[in-house]
Amino acid sequence: MFEKLKPDQMVESVCNVNLEELMRRGIFNIIIDLDNTLIPWGDEAIIPEIYQWVKAGQEMGFRFCIVSNGSFKRIRHFASKFGVLVAPKRGKPLSRAFKSAMLKLDGNQHNTAVIGDQIFTDILGGNRLNLYTILVEPISKREFIGTRIMRFFEKTIAKRRKL
Repeated sequence: MFEKLKPDQMVESVCNVNLEELMRRGIFNIIIDLDNTLIPWGDEAIIPEIYQWVKAGQEMGFRFCIVSNGSFKRIRHFASKFGVLVAPKRGKPLSRAFKSAMLKLDGNQHNTAVIGDQIFTDILGGNRLNLYTILVEPISKREFIGTRIMRFFEKTIAKRRKL
């Protein structure tokens, strides 16, 4: 069971995800979390380096789709700012959320990766569908109360360590 909680890769930030390496693996679809992965939780600011990373990926041929448990209005807002797709179904770590994104991307388990900051939503959900999973450190310490509680379990059960 704990195998489903282990990411294939851990990096500090999405900016540290090596897009050339993903391309060599045959991955060109990226399902990505919004809050504390692409932008700070509860914030409206887009970090220029992350924006440039997404744009560089798009120029290389990567397709991105945001999957988030946040409000759909907020998700759509940032998807339009980044120029990426958004999956209509939520409910991570349920498979339907990730399948919805793969359908939007016209992807499959061999050419799709999941990037997110939470083990029990992003990594578990991606691993349940045998997708390549990448865990990033949260951008901000500020988080939803439920997420803060889950961080305790991430450290205790999943043995998450700060990079």
